[in-house]
This record gives sequence, C-alpha cells and structure tokens, in this order.
Amino acid sequence: MSDLSKEARRTLADQSQIRSIKPVDVRTSSDGTEKYLFRLADGESVESVLMFEPGRATLCVSSQVGCAMGCRFCRTASLGFRRNLEAHEIVEQALYARGRLLPDSDITNIVLMGMGEPFENFGNVREALFRLTSPDYVGLSKRHVTVSTSGNADGIRSLGQTGPDVNLAVSLNATTDEVRSEIMPINRKFPISELMRACREFPLKPYRRITFEYVMLRGVNDTEADARRLIGLIKGLPSKVNLIPFNPFPGARFERPVDADVERFQSILAAGGVSAPIRKSKGRDIAAACGQLKAEKDMPPMS
Repeated sequence: MSDLSKEARRTLADQSQIRSIKPVDVRTSSDGTEKYLFRLADGESVESVLMFEPGRATLCVSSQVGCAMGCRFCRTASLGFRRNLEAHEIVEQALYARGRLLPDSDITNIVLMGMGEPFENFGNVREALFRLTSPDYVGLSKRHVTVSTSGNADGIRSLGQTGPDVNLAVSLNATTDEVRSEIMPINRKFPISELMRACREFPLKPYRRITFEYVMLRGVNDTEADARRLIGLIKGLPSKVNLIPFNPFPGARFERPVDADVERFQSILAAGGVSAPIRKSKGRDIAAACGQLKAEKDMPPMS
C-alpha cells in the first residue's frame, strides 16, 4: 500500500498477518459435509468440518494442533500435542468456511469440538470467542457458539467467570470413574464428581442447557446400567445428552455399538426424562471424524 508511509508499512508488517492458514485438502462428502485440512504458517496443520442440516450450517473448529488429553477413542490423541492455536488461527477457520458458502448463506453455528482441548488454550480460545461473537467481527450469536471440553473442571469455571456467555458441551462418555479414567485420562485429575460440580456451578441463562456428549463404545459404556447412572448424574441439571455411536478409524481399539443397543440406551434415558438425540454420523466417506484427515496426511497407516 504505497499510499501509507514507510513507517506505517513497517509497523503493519511487524504486527499483523493476513490469512496465515491455507487449505491444502478440501473434501466433500456424499451427504454434503465438507472437511478442510489447513496448513499453518509454521507448517503444522489442523482440521475443520462444515456440516449441513435443513436450515443450519455448523462448523466444527480446532483449538490446538493435536491434543494432549489422550482420550482412547479419539484419532487426534494418536497424533500427540504440537502447539496451541493463536486466536486468529481459530477465527480464520470460520472465515474460510464462510467464504465457501453461497452469497445468501452463512454459518449458523460454531462448535469448538475439533482437534484439541479448548481449556488447555483458554487465553486464545477466549479471545477467539469474543471475535466470533462480536458484531464488529464474525458476528455470530452467543447462543450459537459452543465450547466442548473433555472434562476440565477448572476451564469450565473460567469460562463461566470470564468468557462470553456461549454454550458449554462436556464430553462425558462414561458413568463410573473406573471406566472414564480408562478411556479419558483427564478423569484422574477431574473425576466425575468434580466435573459435575463444575457443571452445576456453570451460569446458564434462561432456556440454556449444557450438552453432554456421550460417545458410545460397544461393550464399554453402552449398558442399561450406564443409562440409569447417567440419568442420576444429570438429574436436576438443565441439559441434554448427545448420543454418538463410535466412528471407527484404522487401528481403533473400540467398536461401534449395534443400533438396537443405541436405541435401547436412548429409550431408557427418555423414560427418565432426559432428552437424548442420536447424532447421525456425517462425512464417513471423507474421513470426517476429528483427526482422521491430518493423520492420513501426516502419518503412515496404523497397523
């Protein structure tokens, strides 16, 4: 910009970046889901997924390169942790996806449910949330932005105290500490009792609910006893449960439960007054589950 002084241009060059993430792989599923692999300025890569349903377009964004949480059922866990994303790298995922939509369309929902644990990068995530929900930036309604955690109770409290009043989702996935600690090591630091205490303390505006994500693993957490314990855990808490049949990946140690067991689990929750939709798997033909595309690009197939 030659109409600016040399000093102003030097300052801009030192303090600002334009489009530091670049799409290196874009895939479209037969169901319309789009998966993006972005290369970052330092050569690292992260994923986003854009999912479509009637009247809504939901973007799942990443908050870290890889993840240190070690959840046994998650493909990203096998990649290890590389670094935190900067706030602008989180927001740019949304800007790129928005740019792919038709002129009369827009992203309706954003979930920080991609690669990484958002509360392990809370400073940058909080800044990104303010930018995503500010009318001066992306301008999404706070009601349409969700932060998902693997169970960081301290992070839940920090979001409730200092973050914008966006939605909270908690990846629960088990109803006993024994099972949860086995499949989600974070439970050893924040056991179920501590996690549920933080959820009950989380400030909810009227008509808001906490979403509990429950990845169903065949023979691990899909029993009738699990369903009944789950009802007890969330009793009295404004919430819903998303039942997510496990989406297998190469080398996974778990199996997807049979549909009849998923439906039986759902019916027990419904009888207990718990709203529990079964999430449809999207983008199976494009490696849409978190971490699959990056693993395919960065690593040899798992034996």
